[in-house]
Amino acid sequence: MEKSVFQIARDSYKPVLPKGLRTAVGLKETGATTSVGDQDEIKKMFPNTYGMPIVEFIEGIEGGHDPMNVGVILSGGQAPGGHNVITGLFDTLKKLNPHNRLFGFLLGPEGLVEHKYIEITETYVNDFRNTGGFDIIGSGRTKLETEDQFEKGYEILKYLGIKALVIIGGDDSNTNACVLAEYYKAKDYGVQVIGCPKTIDGDLKCEQIETSFGFDTATKVYSGLIGNIERDCNSARKYWHFVKLMGRSASHIALECALQCHPNICLISEEVQEKDMSLNDVVDQICKVIAYRADRGMNYGVVLVPEGLIEFIPAIGRLIDELNDLLAFHGDEYKYLSTGEQREYILNHLSHKNKTTFETLPSDVARQLSLDRDPHGNVQVSLIETEKLLSRMCTHRLAKWKKEGKFSGKFASQHHFFGYEGRCAAPSNYDANYCYALGSSAAHLIANGKTGYMATVRNTYAPHDEWKAGGVPLTSLLNMERRSGEMKPVICKALVDLNGRPFKELVMHRDEWSKETSFVYPGPIQYWGPSEVCDRTTITLALERTE
Repeated sequence: MEKSVFQIARDSYKPVLPKGLRTAVGLKETGATTSVGDQDEIKKMFPNTYGMPIVEFIEGIEGGHDPMNVGVILSGGQAPGGHNVITGLFDTLKKLNPHNRLFGFLLGPEGLVEHKYIEITETYVNDFRNTGGFDIIGSGRTKLETEDQFEKGYEILKYLGIKALVIIGGDDSNTNACVLAEYYKAKDYGVQVIGCPKTIDGDLKCEQIETSFGFDTATKVYSGLIGNIERDCNSARKYWHFVKLMGRSASHIALECALQCHPNICLISEEVQEKDMSLNDVVDQICKVIAYRADRGMNYGVVLVPEGLIEFIPAIGRLIDELNDLLAFHGDEYKYLSTGEQREYILNHLSHKNKTTFETLPSDVARQLSLDRDPHGNVQVSLIETEKLLSRMCTHRLAKWKKEGKFSGKFASQHHFFGYEGRCAAPSNYDANYCYALGSSAAHLIANGKTGYMATVRNTYAPHDEWKAGGVPLTSLLNMERRSGEMKPVICKALVDLNGRPFKELVMHRDEWSKETSFVYPGPIQYWGPSEVCDRTTITLALERTE
């Protein structure tokens, strides 16, 4: 591949490992674990991998390791740092035993099932160090859930002599890893399965998982772009910019970007749900700020909109739940109908309350809510142009207020959606180090015979010497949720904590930010330079983990 000047310079960056992974590695185990919820049911479903202890790696005594082959899969949407997980895994495997081999399955879980793979060599892996994207082996969204898939996967694992499989993915992908680990353990196949926490959305976290990788880089990229828009907004002073930010469920990205950039309005989906707000309530909230600023000659501003907002408006959330069940049980019949017939079909099958909600939605939004779900049964919220819906409704509301004498300003809008711009950015120093350490942790979990674990690195807001690497049982992250019309075990999503310090920080300042122009311009993401610029964590992590 042809390398840019930037990439050549970035090649030389050397990720730093936690102290417990730098030399000989020992193991410290802490107590039995239980699942987040539904303990009895989860325990019955995962009898072979439930209740395992939390693992921490500490300095140990040098020992020999028999050679082994390991497989790796990149699953789901891309996140900055995925390549460094693989380079950390590769380097540690070779350090444990030079005869160890690493195989990458191509284009996600499908590569395992379809037996498509490559061997990852030193020459090959060196081109991907500290780079963004998942192009080293590609990614995909095939869901691993059937016995036939597990058995087809085992065929190629057995053929290649693979002892362990590392699945790098988000909550759904790691749920699949948990199910696969249990299956292979129950069958006594001798194949270990290890997960790694990936998602820019930031919703895969708990006490043992401080943040999912990619969140740091993506929010810095988005914040740089939002800062550019804020600067333009404050220069032209004639537009309201509605910025939708990736984050299918939780609003962590929007919250972090707000803390970095100080927009006039930042909607938080979890707060909308908690306050039982309607779509009209949300529009009213935005319009009041627009009117206040207009009265003071400021016909401009910036609004941050989390991607998953629509699902969190309670009335629409209830509608989506019923639509999910309807499409799960009648999908084959439904998908062959014309657009008009599909609308009538839905109206004829919805309960009265949800039918009323569906009828009040703009036709394009109603249509988007009734489209095919993703492989995990989720509404494809990125297809819903929430930012345009809100600005359109604001236009109508403000026109009405103008007739009533409640609004005398001007309102013109611009729209932006930041999603793919952040998913494959070159990783920040934080993500480069964090991901490399996750890959190394995965290798040591395998070397110590662990299966059904997620690799972890904690205390990352502290100096590198104080980072703590280890693993947490995947079953400890599970609860039961309704998916595609059935109750299934899934990793519990971490939503924005409305009692947490990051949200309280927003609440403390948002009235000021709405009335004043308090924009902050973070600038482009920094990879080298003064430590206070390039090595700082997200504001979210700093608030959550420090006093």
